[in-house]
Order: sequence, then C-alpha cells, then structure tokens
Amino acid sequence: LTSRDTDGTLKDMQRKLDELRNYRKGEKPPKVEEKGQLETNFNTLQTKLRLSNRPAYLPSEGKMINDINDAWGGLEMAEKDFEDWLLMEMRRMERLDHLAEKFRHKCNIHESWTNGKDAVLSKDDYSDATLADINALMKKHEAFESDLAAHQDRVDQIVAIAQELNALEYSKIDEVNARCQNICDDWKDLGELTMHRLQKLEDAQQRLQSLDQLRLEFAKKAAPFNNWLESAREDLMDMFSVHTVEEIQELLDAHEAFKENMPAAQAEYNSIMDIAVQIESLSGQENPYTSLSKEDINEGWNQVVDLVPKRDILLRDERSKQDRNERLRVEFANKANVVGPWIQQQGEKLRTIGFHMEGSLEKNLQVLQDLETFITSYKPNIEELEV
Repeated sequence: LTSRDTDGTLKDMQRKLDELRNYRKGEKPPKVEEKGQLETNFNTLQTKLRLSNRPAYLPSEGKMINDINDAWGGLEMAEKDFEDWLLMEMRRMERLDHLAEKFRHKCNIHESWTNGKDAVLSKDDYSDATLADINALMKKHEAFESDLAAHQDRVDQIVAIAQELNALEYSKIDEVNARCQNICDDWKDLGELTMHRLQKLEDAQQRLQSLDQLRLEFAKKAAPFNNWLESAREDLMDMFSVHTVEEIQELLDAHEAFKENMPAAQAEYNSIMDIAVQIESLSGQENPYTSLSKEDINEGWNQVVDLVPKRDILLRDERSKQDRNERLRVEFANKANVVGPWIQQQGEKLRTIGFHMEGSLEKNLQVLQDLETFITSYKPNIEELEV
C-alpha cells in the first residue's frame, strides 16, 4: 500500500485499483474478523482472570490491543492514502491520455496541412510569368498568408499541450518533445519560406509593372514617331518637277526646315531606343501594346538619315539646273530684245521695197540682194537664240 511505483500507464493504474478492490474484498475481511475475534478473546481472558482474582494478562511490547488498533489504524490510513493516490494518478493518467491523444490529433492535422507547402513556396512560377499571372499569384499568396496566420493558433495549442504533458510528467514525453520541436522548426521554416516567396513575388510584380509601363510608354512614343518616319520617307523620296528658281527654293527651304527638326527627332529616337533597351533587359517577350519593334523604328530612322543627304544632292543639283536655266532665260531675253526689233525693221524694209519699187528692175533686184546679204550676215545672232 505504500508503493508508488508505476509504469506511467492507465492500464497499470487500473491493475493496481483492481488489486486494491480484491484486497478489500478478499484479503481484508478475514483480517477484520480475526482482529475482532482477537479483541473478544483478549477481553474474555481478562474477565476470567479478574473473576479468578488472578493478575491481568499483559501482552509483550507492541502486541497490546491499543498497539494492534494503532497498527490497524495505520493500515486503514495507508489504504486510504493508496486509494487517493490511485484515483489521483488515474485522473492524471486519464488527463495524460486525453492530452496525448489530443496532441497526436492536432499534430496529425497540422502535419497534413503543412505537407508539400514548402515545395509550393519554393516553386519558381514567377520568373517567366506575365503581370496578370503575378497579380493572381499575389492574391493566392495573400490567401495562403491568411490561412497560415489562422494555423498559428493550432501550433500554439500543440506547444501548450506539450508543456502541460511535461508538467504532468508524461511517460513518453521525449517523443512528445521531439515531435513538438520538429513542428516548431518546420513552422519557422515555413514562415521564412512564406516571407521569401512574398519578397520574390513583390520583386517580380514591381519588375513587371515597370516593364508594363515601359512597354506602354514605348507604344505611345513609337506609334507617332513611326508615322513621322513614314511621312518623312515619303517626303524625302517624293519626285518633284519644277521650272523656276522660286519653285526649287521652296523645296530647299522646306528641306532645310526638316533638317533643323532632325536634332529633336534624334532626341526622340534616342528616347525610344533607351526605352527599348530597358524592355529587352527585363523581358524578351513581345509588346502587347504595339506591333512595332525596336528594329522597326531603327530601320525607319536609318532610312530617313540615309535619305536626307541624298535629298540634299538632288535639290542642290536641281537648284544648279534652275539657276543655269534662269541665266539662259535672261540671256535669251536680252538677245531677243535686240534681235526682235531688228527683225521688225528688216520686215518694214521689205514691205517698203515691195510697195514703193522705183527705177529699173535691175536696180530693185540689187536692193533686194543687198538686203539679203545684210540679213544673212545677221543670221549668227538669230542662231544664238536658237541654241
């Protein structure tokens, strides 16, 4: 009854309780009767001795009725203490079994929930994703973080149960502590993976947002610039037909104005190329906002740059031609102003001869021959006009 040895299981405590009950039912009752009979015999003996005027019987030390009663009282107390200890231990064991089962159940649920989460969190599904994909992954991750925060309570419960099992001196506490520590370590790793993935997603989102902004900016700049390039190519390749210096000068003035605008166009071209280079450094995918590419703009720009000096040469040559024509026109006009009146004068002379012929035929013929000779000598001046 004074032994408190146990293997720490409810089954062992139940066995001890059964032994106590068997003791009370089988072993103790005969001893109670024996004790009662002993007291009766002792009292009867003492009565007989007293009636016989004989001295009372004095048992040896420790065997007095009081000693027996005291010993019996001690036995009763030990029995009660043992029963109290058994009941307390059984309640403790029942509590331990309940806690241990609760611990295992919560651990199983938690481990089932965390199973495979590390692989999902470590998965690189964002490097080649689009902005829409990243936004969807961010929302999914936010939902996971909420779920993770909700599961923190279960981890806290697991730790609390483990602490209580330690306080109650659970027999398999080493297993409990090891499993609890593994869960805490895995939970810490899961939290770090969650933060790491969030950072990666945020970085990817920021990169793709910047990329999207650059693509949109490229599209907004490239479209009007490409239209300008096409218009410029058409103008620079436009065939012209002019007949005066004024007409060619208008074309030259327009071309000079175009060249004066080239530095601004160069700056816009450089800006577009810078944006294109940034886009290429972030992604090699097509721009969803435009079908124009860096190569398209570059090719168009190079064509314009090549056409400008060619247009210069054509216009300068044409200006030289028109200048030469203008000189010829002036020279022709000057000579025509001389030849024209001379021809009129000769015509008048012929009409006068025709209407006022005097003298002999030979004389008049000689006059005409002299006039012919004079007119023939003037022929080189007329031929200069024809040239």
